[in-house]
Amino acid sequence: MERHPPPLFRQGVPAFLRMLLFALIAIAMLVADSRMHALGTVRHAINTMLYPVQRAALLPRDAVNAISEYFSSLSSMQEEIKALKQEQLANTQTLQQAQILATENAHLRKVLAIREKLEIKSIVAEFLYDARDVFTRKIILNRGSQDGVERGQPVIDENGVIGQVTRVFPMMSEVTLLTDKDQAIPVQIQRNGLRTVVYGRGQSGMLDMRSLSANADIKVDDLVVTSGIDGVYPPGLSVAKVKQIESLVPGSFGHVICEPVAGMDRNRHLLILLTDMAYPPRPAPEEDEQKTKRKHPRTPQVTVAKPREMKQ
Repeated sequence: MERHPPPLFRQGVPAFLRMLLFALIAIAMLVADSRMHALGTVRHAINTMLYPVQRAALLPRDAVNAISEYFSSLSSMQEEIKALKQEQLANTQTLQQAQILATENAHLRKVLAIREKLEIKSIVAEFLYDARDVFTRKIILNRGSQDGVERGQPVIDENGVIGQVTRVFPMMSEVTLLTDKDQAIPVQIQRNGLRTVVYGRGQSGMLDMRSLSANADIKVDDLVVTSGIDGVYPPGLSVAKVKQIESLVPGSFGHVICEPVAGMDRNRHLLILLTDMAYPPRPAPEEDEQKTKRKHPRTPQVTVAKPREMKQ
């Protein structure tokens, strides 16, 4: 009886022969495609059918790349914005400093122009700080006795009178502003030459004209200038403008409020007038007495003789 292996275990063409057959077919197809381009249409059709599959397979990669690129660009943009903000801040500070320097230079040029016009020797001083006493109006300048500054010398800016030097140190000086309540300066109305005195009003920053006659010829916006009769302030320096007139009625004294024309609180460079504060000495008492005798001679005294008594 002939026996055959079951169908499951039947052996066909050996694997080696199958591999050789497929290798020969592949070589033949390669030769035919390289020489005659016979598989171009087939390749194109296969690529067309597999393109959606390829795109679907590349979607995760493209998504990861897009997300990575988004966060990378976002981080770079944030860094760039931060750098631009810092640059803008630096440019703003530079611009502000340039504007401040331009303003100071313009003010300094005006002060130097006033210095050239004045016939009095002067020196430019720089504002350092306000005095510590809050109840007074005083400032500290960077010029002192080493620069020829003396107590009593006037201080001005390009617009008018600022105040007067009241204390002097070797390298700095204290200036009492014109608006201080203890300050007074002889002035006159520029329009008509009317002489009077203005007094400081303290923290209000204004000036007063007190005890004016009822018929005083003063108008609002009149310019008040120094009269020069005190020997401290040169005549003709601008002091203030009349802002308000009160109580100029018959039978009462007038009261006038003035506003200083100088920049009391906004100027950094000021001009100290180096006037000679050495006043001539007072005359000796003997000279005063002799002058008084010459002006007012005494009336000669007449002695009346007494009558003699007669002897009895």
